[in-house]
Amino acid sequence: MMNFAKALLCAGAGLLALVSAADAGTVRVTIAEYSKGTGPYFDAAARAFEAANPGTKIQIEVVPWDNLQQKLTTDISAGANADLSIIGTRWLLDYVSQGVVAPLDSYVTPPFKARFIDTFLTPSVLNGKIYGLPIAASARAMYYSKDVFKKAGYDSLPTSWADFKTAADKIKATGGGVFPFGLQGKEIETDVYFYYGLWSYGGEIIKNGKSGIDSPAAVDAAKLYKSFIDAGLTEPGVTSYNREDVQNLFKQGKVATVITAPFLSGQIKKEAPNLNYGVAAIPSGPSGDQGTYGVTDSIVLFANSKVKDEAWKFLDFIFTTEQRVAFDKVEGFLPVNAEEAKNPLFANDPDLKVFASLLPKARFAPVIPGWEDIAQTTSNAVQKIYLGEADIETTLKDAAAKINATLSKN
Repeated sequence: MMNFAKALLCAGAGLLALVSAADAGTVRVTIAEYSKGTGPYFDAAARAFEAANPGTKIQIEVVPWDNLQQKLTTDISAGANADLSIIGTRWLLDYVSQGVVAPLDSYVTPPFKARFIDTFLTPSVLNGKIYGLPIAASARAMYYSKDVFKKAGYDSLPTSWADFKTAADKIKATGGGVFPFGLQGKEIETDVYFYYGLWSYGGEIIKNGKSGIDSPAAVDAAKLYKSFIDAGLTEPGVTSYNREDVQNLFKQGKVATVITAPFLSGQIKKEAPNLNYGVAAIPSGPSGDQGTYGVTDSIVLFANSKVKDEAWKFLDFIFTTEQRVAFDKVEGFLPVNAEEAKNPLFANDPDLKVFASLLPKARFAPVIPGWEDIAQTTSNAVQKIYLGEADIETTLKDAAAKINATLSKN
């Protein structure tokens, strides 16, 4: 009996060792769902990597973008996070300050770093160290219905807000039930939709360490957007529409314009192939300033990962030119890889050329502690304004005071 027990114990220990070995060869990856093609792309990339790297398994978990931050917060608190995850680059500073993510400098060789376009890699560099790699990149521009504007007497999108407002009035007068200006007022990037106007009037989100949300430029932008709402030039109930909702209205021909990212082009080609649309810079303010938003999402390696070397190998794989072309083709993002940018798929795409031309003027979300709270405060304020619940100047002044309090804590 004693010999049998010892044998059973040894067998159990051996099985445990096998399980531990299997775990050591598994890389868990949390992926933000950008589209219906996100999961299939990463599943295919994982299988291709596994075929080339026997003994390493890639476990993909796809999470809806709107739920990603909360899931990561919960998983990190419980010590149950994956080895790699996509994050909004604007969250990176908080993660770095908490010691949650690991620097990648020991893995990043000069040839690997040279793969990237500096504009997109720079936001993930903090204190001289690389903490993330730009998995997705985009800018923002205005999509417009060529047919709707043509009917109102325009061959192209007006370049200033004043002329755009005139065109919107004419579009409304032509009838047809198409609202001239698709305006987002709900969920992620509601604040950013407001910044387009703020920037075009010469304002800044943060200036000299203080909020610019109560500046004259911000007030002018708020009055501009509210004037569209009050004149019936936007879809009714803008605070009920998130980014995807407004994009869908555009694809359905219910709004004549929408400000969004390059990925909408691919959606239109698949879902609304008969829509005759154009892409142009967001209208400018009186001083000629144009506002666009440069965005990167990063993929990071968590500090508590037990399989950092295997995880890095997977990162190296998905940032090869072949894999970047496959991913960006699916999602409609701008190339972050210099060689990828030369591919005809991107180099000859008229829509992507517009977005690429705007990058030199693009603003990125400030990489500062408490940014998500600041963004939410701005979103709450503009929602009140859109709903007509409060005076514009007072609302923005109160929001600025709250933001300054957040800034002073850090």
